[in-house]
Amino acid sequence: MANDPEMETVAHQAAGGRGARRRVHPVVGLLLAVVVIDVVAFFVAPPFPKGGEAGDVCAVPVCFINGNLEFPPPHVVWDLDPDNPMPTGSLVITFHPSITSTLITMWIIELVLLVVGFAATRRPRRVPGRLQNFVEWAYESLDGFARSTGGPTAARHVPIFASFFILILFCNWSGLLPPVGKVEELRAPTSDVNVTIGLALVAFAYFEVQGFRALGLGYIGKFLPVREFRSGIGAGLIAMFVGAIELMLELVKPVTLSMRLFGNIYGGEVALGVVTALTITVVPVLIVGLEAMLNFVQALIFSTLTLMFALVAMESHEEEHAVHDAALAVEESTGHEHLTMSPAH
Repeated sequence: MANDPEMETVAHQAAGGRGARRRVHPVVGLLLAVVVIDVVAFFVAPPFPKGGEAGDVCAVPVCFINGNLEFPPPHVVWDLDPDNPMPTGSLVITFHPSITSTLITMWIIELVLLVVGFAATRRPRRVPGRLQNFVEWAYESLDGFARSTGGPTAARHVPIFASFFILILFCNWSGLLPPVGKVEELRAPTSDVNVTIGLALVAFAYFEVQGFRALGLGYIGKFLPVREFRSGIGAGLIAMFVGAIELMLELVKPVTLSMRLFGNIYGGEVALGVVTALTITVVPVLIVGLEAMLNFVQALIFSTLTLMFALVAMESHEEEHAVHDAALAVEESTGHEHLTMSPAH
């Protein structure tokens, strides 16, 4: 008796449907297992206040939230000046030599990146392996993005652009790893304002040096346009006023670069800590995915603005407006995108 083709198709689809359902079962089982583990852990090892001892009463939800939050000052691992204790307070601006958890994490990330880069480029092959292929693809993608954003003159700035992006990206993503933030000696570097200020000052020094290299002492003429007095006293005074405003905007650049990066990364950590304390399983996983995407965006914003600021610094006063408008467009578009997606705001 011949098999009916239509019956075979129906049977095949039914078998495929059962296979698809079976593939979903492990995911559902994993989520249920996490829920069960959370419930069992709550009764077997109940939480206690941060800094307290086991058995202390942990008020819900304040205690749960405080247990997941990290305050802005990083943990000091090694105090290099123990004779002079650090001042305490809600807002303390001081200089105290020490090795903090954010510095240790940043050194680990830099070491890993150096090892990966060395391994990928030590013996390049015409037919690249997986690691070399991935590293080349990543660099070529960043090179294409920089050239498409800043034009042909951006080619010379691709190394610093790519370096900032890769370093900041992995510093941002490190805060999503389970040990980082839970172990005192490890914390996401870009959640520390000291680190972001350091990165911003390096970027500031870079595009200022590029300005002097391209224009020489004429770079100062952007902020002190004394030559405009040749066109009259009124034109000179207006030009000096505009130059003073441009100087203020120039000095604000490292502040905006550092505070934007710090605020978004630390705010994301706070949002993730609160959501993790108040919910279980599914919602924190979704927030982690969202934070991974937003961390990528923040790394791209910092590196792209550094690139655009360098291009602006190299342009003469008459030619810089187009590049400056492009930098503002990048900042505004990415800022609006972040405001619509970020859970921290």
